[in-house]
Amino acid sequence: MSDQIKKVVLAYSGGLDTSAIIPWLIDTYHCEVICACADVGQEEELNGLEERAKASGASKLYIKDLTDELCENYIWPMIKSGAVYEKKYYLGTSIARPIVAKWLVEIAEKEGADAVAHGCTGKGNDQVRFENTVSALNPNLKVIAPWRIWDFTSREDLLKYLDSKHIPYPDSAKNPKLFSRDRNIWHISHEGGPIENIETEPDESFWVLTVSPEKAPDKPEYVEIEFDAGAPVAVNGERMKPKDIVKTLNKIGGKNGIGRCDMVENRLVGMKSHGLYETPGGTILNYAHSELESITLDRDSQHYKEVVASRYAELIYNGQWFTPLCAAMNKFFEEIDKTTTGTVKLKLYKGNVIPAGRKSKYSLYSERMASFGDVSLYDHKDASGFIRCFTLPNRVRAMMEQQIENK
Repeated sequence: MSDQIKKVVLAYSGGLDTSAIIPWLIDTYHCEVICACADVGQEEELNGLEERAKASGASKLYIKDLTDELCENYIWPMIKSGAVYEKKYYLGTSIARPIVAKWLVEIAEKEGADAVAHGCTGKGNDQVRFENTVSALNPNLKVIAPWRIWDFTSREDLLKYLDSKHIPYPDSAKNPKLFSRDRNIWHISHEGGPIENIETEPDESFWVLTVSPEKAPDKPEYVEIEFDAGAPVAVNGERMKPKDIVKTLNKIGGKNGIGRCDMVENRLVGMKSHGLYETPGGTILNYAHSELESITLDRDSQHYKEVVASRYAELIYNGQWFTPLCAAMNKFFEEIDKTTTGTVKLKLYKGNVIPAGRKSKYSLYSERMASFGDVSLYDHKDASGFIRCFTLPNRVRAMMEQQIENK
């Protein structure tokens, strides 16, 4: 296999793992290594990447800002769906992997590469997400996953390897107490290290995007979100680009202690893991979208959508974005959300999101009909026949049981 691989495109972050993967690929396959770093909103982590990649042996580095595309073509459909994994996780890492892997395939095709490589471990979900996407978009590309091949077993092994090659690496790599973080425009996750202990409350120093609810302002802050056919278009009356909406709400939510999640989740590979997630803007957007749908969707659509959203969340979590089922579900959510247009006002206070108003020209809520005093649209007497028909199965069953008892 090594003789067949002449050029590899590596999903590069600049961290310890990918810094070691570059020379390892060169040593193992005697190939050219091209690095590709997708900018999905990780911000300061992109500084100095090109110099670091070339110092490790890469021939070149591609960097591309994918934040607008991520928000509009991936996150917005997810908001329309209302998908939340295991009732708590807003799929921050999961939703970004398909677009990163898709771009990796595009660079590989452009460069005429034989393979793509990633630094995902053999215990995590990301290896599946990356490789699911590569398989769906270009099954001819080979995928190299060093953590499933090489002999290194620890951070110390990687440090010794890089030292032997006189290759620089981030100062943070020397600190074994640091835990793993993944950041994009939608969220930031924290895993590993001291976080693996599930019996104690996470230290306040772990959190990055949000203040603790106790330290949030004592005065509530109001925010108004406008939607058009299920997609967010404005915050507090100001129309913005998708990524600017997320950034704005991240700041507003973060300072009010909104969007913290501490959960033990079921990984796709079979084990349970403990993670801390911060999704301040996403929490606000999902809450607002749900409140708007409460007045724009009919009962059956709303209830069935909840069932489908659970399965859709699993598809995203499992990296199955580029599948026929996921594509069909996206069409379903797009169709069902055509009338989810309007504004929602929310009150943010010390980690809580509280509804403070909903308005839509497509609202199905009728104050007249809900009123106890107005009988012109719905007479209380109308309920008698409905209830008699609705309870018929129960009455028939009870009658049958009575007959059996009497005999």
